[in-house]
Amino acid sequence: MHKRLSFIATLLSSFSLLAIADAPSPGGISQGDIENFRKAYASAPATKAIHNAIANNSINSLAVNHANKNNFDTHFSHRVKSKGITNQRSSGRCWLFTGLNVLRAQMMAAHNLPMLELSQNYNFFWDQLEKSNLFLQGIIDTASLPAEDRKVDWLFANPLSDGGQYTGIADNLMKYGVVPIEVMGETASSKSTGTMSKLLKLRLREDGLELRKMASNGADASALDTRKKQMLSEIYRILALNLGEPPTEFTWTRRDADDNAVETKTYTPQSFYKEYAGNDLKNDYVMLMNDPSRDYYKLYEIEFDRHGYDGYNWTYVNLPIEDIKQMAIASIKDNNAMYFSCDVNKFIDRERGLLDPDNFDYESLLSTKFTMDKADRIRTHSSASSHAMTLVAVDIDNEGNPKKWMVENSWGNGANGGHLIMTDKWFDDYMFRLVVNKKYITPEIKKILKQTPTLLPPWDPMFSPEE
Repeated sequence: MHKRLSFIATLLSSFSLLAIADAPSPGGISQGDIENFRKAYASAPATKAIHNAIANNSINSLAVNHANKNNFDTHFSHRVKSKGITNQRSSGRCWLFTGLNVLRAQMMAAHNLPMLELSQNYNFFWDQLEKSNLFLQGIIDTASLPAEDRKVDWLFANPLSDGGQYTGIADNLMKYGVVPIEVMGETASSKSTGTMSKLLKLRLREDGLELRKMASNGADASALDTRKKQMLSEIYRILALNLGEPPTEFTWTRRDADDNAVETKTYTPQSFYKEYAGNDLKNDYVMLMNDPSRDYYKLYEIEFDRHGYDGYNWTYVNLPIEDIKQMAIASIKDNNAMYFSCDVNKFIDRERGLLDPDNFDYESLLSTKFTMDKADRIRTHSSASSHAMTLVAVDIDNEGNPKKWMVENSWGNGANGGHLIMTDKWFDDYMFRLVVNKKYITPEIKKILKQTPTLLPPWDPMFSPEE
């Protein structure tokens, strides 16, 4: 009898444990919750029809706001003169294409050239070599830190990329110059960088581990530097095999706007830059940012966010959007295009080449509301700059207010001749960075540039490279 009672007690205890196991923990989803979800879903009007539509079509095609397709005006009151559309192909080199596109527009205008495209592949080669050195020297500089240190972890997570931003252009072009595209054309690996980039990252991570091991075993600075240069020699070889070896000099014939030969000369990349451009990209330009999640009218610097070890960290002035617009308009009216970056994939109608928050009505389709402002989208990682383009036009109304803007893109020919048009509302919401010549900035901004910048960490999510 005693054994039987003990068995029953054990059985009841097991049932009790099963019941506890089936019950949700605090904060979990209960069966009652799920029943309420089902009832709310079933009671919503047109639920079945909307489900059938979404199950058989893309969300974007169903969310198209057809009322917004009417009255699409492509006229611009002010536009920078430019020629030709470039194509970055399957690469993250938008930042480089943008910088070179701004420069070539200036060179064509200043020298009456019929057409000019600068070699993106030439400067990309040096960019990848400089970034490799930046990583390896960063590993040496942090060799005394533990492997789990945030900076060490960040370095190994980001040894190299084909993305970038304006300071990389300034450092690269001022050091290595430029060449016309016919001097160093594209290759399969420059057009599609994925495999080469993957292998370079693997090589660099292995090299980084070796350098840390050497340092932990007592290698001095001279030994580490010697080994680093051997590693860079191998990186150079891999880049040359994939991209071609950059020329040290070349012969080029300048032609006038009627395509008549004017003169033939031999140049180095640096002498070609000096003769046809000559811009001081480091000192004559300033990056402006619209980041409402941080204080305006302040100077910021991002630690270790540069393309070369001996280059400049990314530094910018954070301003309200209206201040930035006024300088952008002044530059366009003076026929100077600008480096511009934004969150390009938000509300983009690729067929029309139009960026407009009213392109898609997701709220009506899904019966929900999206109410975050720009600052909250930045804070929650919902929006950040993802792509660089060349700002070339603005359309201003009779009261002097901008209605829309236009950028020269690097995705090849398409709508609007390879250009994207954005409404002023979209510009407010998804524009982030603009680089302008300092002759267009206000005295107030000149004072801000004298501030000691607030230093931000390289892993700040707002500052991923543009691709």
